[in-house]
Amino acid sequence: QLQACGGGLVQTGGSLRLSCVASGNIDMINVMGWYRQAPGKQREMVALHTRIGTTNYEDSVKGRFTVSRDGPSSTVFLQMNSVKPEDTAVYYCYATGITSMGTFYNTQHWGNGTQVTVSS
Repeated sequence: QLQACGGGLVQTGGSLRLSCVASGNIDMINVMGWYRQAPGKQREMVALHTRIGTTNYEDSVKGRFTVSRDGPSSTVFLQMNSVKPEDTAVYYCYATGITSMGTFYNTQHWGNGTQVTVSS
């Protein structure tokens, strides 16, 4: 289970930090990260972090957002700086490639959404 928190209302140019914790008997998670979905739009990848430290960002957030993890296991963060109104969306935590009690699961997992609203 993925549990995200940290969303809220922030002014343009401000900062926000999202957190997501994966619970359960988890040995390792290959990829964790964040997607977002704005009203009337499709869900899109925001930032991903692999267990070996490589990252991938959506173009519009490069240089403003930073994804990080607490070791190779179960916690991922999204530091959002210089936010813009177009960053307003529901943000979803994401994980794939979970090893639990020695068994590898190549499945995708989604957490609860957390609303981020950027006021202009």
